[in-house]
Amino acid sequence: MSVVFVPERLRGKAEVNPETLQRLLDENDQLIRCIVEYQNKGRATECVQYQHILHRNLIYLATIADATPASVQKTD
Repeated sequence: MSVVFVPERLRGKAEVNPETLQRLLDENDQLIRCIVEYQNKGRATECVQYQHILHRNLIYLATIADATPASVQKTD
């Protein structure tokens, strides 16, 4: 299950820290690899569940980025 999935009663109470973000990025990497593997095998219907989780994770990351003040965001 995705690290982003949080039961309704706990939403808004999770702390976002660098470790959580890194786990989410690692999970996204694995999801993309699974999606590509299924697509290469011609099993596109099996990757839909992974695409949904990846989409949810990306929306979550975008929401965090939008809510983070520009002065806090790092630029390299």
